[in-house]
Amino acid sequence: MKELIKIGRAFYGIGVVALGIHQIIIKKFRSEILSPFPAWAHNNSIFPILTGIALIFAGIIISGVFKIKFSDTKKICLYLGFCFLAAIITSHLPYIIMLSADKTPDFQVWIDALEELTYSGGAFVMAGSFVENSSAGGEKNFTSLLEKLIPCGRVFYSILMILFGLSHFAFAKFLVTMVPKWLPAPMFWTYFFGVALIIAGISIIFKILIKPIALLLALTLLLFFLFFHIPDAIANPSAGGGNEIVRAFIALLFCGIALVIALTNDRKTALGEIIQS
Repeated sequence: MKELIKIGRAFYGIGVVALGIHQIIIKKFRSEILSPFPAWAHNNSIFPILTGIALIFAGIIISGVFKIKFSDTKKICLYLGFCFLAAIITSHLPYIIMLSADKTPDFQVWIDALEELTYSGGAFVMAGSFVENSSAGGEKNFTSLLEKLIPCGRVFYSILMILFGLSHFAFAKFLVTMVPKWLPAPMFWTYFFGVALIIAGISIIFKILIKPIALLLALTLLLFFLFFHIPDAIANPSAGGGNEIVRAFIALLFCGIALVIALTNDRKTALGEIIQS
C-alpha cells in the first residue's frame, strides 16, 4: 500500500512537471492554468515561464523523484492546491462572468476551469496523504486553514470525472472515433466508460465503496493513458507544441489522484500506514 501511494504521488507530480515544461516551451499560459483574463498576464512571456518553473519545482518534490533538503512536501501540496484554486477564482470565474453576449462561454471554457479545479483537488488529496500536521501545536495560521480544504480535494476531483462521464453521452459520435479499432462494439464502450466515470465520481464524493471504486477508476485512467493518450501522442507529437504529449501526462495525473484517494480515504489506514515522504 505504501508503494502504491508513492506511485500515486509520482503520477501526480510528473503530470504537474509536464504542465510546467509545456508552458516554458510554448512561452504562454495553458488555457486551463490561466484564462485570457487578465490580459496583462499574457502580454509578457516571463509570467508563464516563471509559473512553469514553479510547477516543475513543485511537481518534482511531490513526485518524490528527488529529495530536496528542508522541503516540506505537504506544505508544497497545500500551497500548490491554493494557487490553482486562486487562479480559478481570480481568472477563470471573472472571465466566464464578464464575457459579453456575443462571446457566450463554450463548453471548453468550463472544462478549462474545472480541469484546474481538479489539479487543485489533486494537490489537496496529495497533502492529505501525509500524516503530519504542517502547523505544529495547533497554531492557527494560513497553512492550518489550507489543511481544512484537504477533504474538498476528492470533491474537486470528482466533479470533472462526472462531467467527463456525461460528455461520453453528449459527444458520443466524436468520442467513439477514439476507441481503438481492435476493440469491438465501440459505441458500447463509449457509453460504458461514461457510466463508469459518473458512478465513480458520485461514489468518491459520497464515500460509497470509495476504495474499490477509486482503485477501479485509477486502473481505467491508466488504461486510457496506455491505449488512448500514448498512441495519440505518438501520432501527433508536435501538435500544439506537444500538447498531446502533455494530455497523456495529465491522464496519468488523474490516475495518480484516484490511486491516492483510494488508499487514504480511511483515517485509520492513513494514521497507521501512510509514509511521511
